[in-house]
Amino acid sequence: MARSTGGPLRADAQRNREKILSAAVRVFAEEGLNAHLERIAKEAGVGSGTLYRNFPTREILIEAAYRNELAKLCDAAPELLATLPPVEALRAWMGRFIDYATAKFGMADALRALVESGANPYAQSHEMMLAALASLLDAAVRAGEIRSDIGATDMFAALTGIALASGKPEQREQAERLLDLTLDGLLSR
Repeated sequence: MARSTGGPLRADAQRNREKILSAAVRVFAEEGLNAHLERIAKEAGVGSGTLYRNFPTREILIEAAYRNELAKLCDAAPELLATLPPVEALRAWMGRFIDYATAKFGMADALRALVESGANPYAQSHEMMLAALASLLDAAVRAGEIRSDIGATDMFAALTGIALASGKPEQREQAERLLDLTLDGLLSR
């Protein structure tokens, strides 16, 4: 990320920014739109001044936290493919999708208020996720590990359904079983 002056962030400033964004996701998920920004700063281990220097308004913080979660999800696809066999990378990403969805559901009130203010945190989200998912599916098809007749749009619909049905933290075991069942249906026989 770059500061408004155009220069790159120092390593410690980048770490602080990441800690703030992670804390924001947790706190907004727990407390909703009325979460105190001071609590986010405290959970991140930074001062309020550091939080406000990076995110001058609540809306900017909410949008940045959401976009950071989206980027982590989408950036995970090439990282997983570089370190795991394609079908294992796909399954690991599926689990991360549930993590992303859980965070997004937890932040629903904050995100809804952001949209009502005129911002669109979801711009290109769907396309980014489909591209990441397509790269994983394509790699697994090329490796002969999964069927070739299921595209990213179908798989995205399946993952979204699992997230809607079992996306709460207390439902994680069920979500994992459903992810395994979905992957099993994709395997080449």
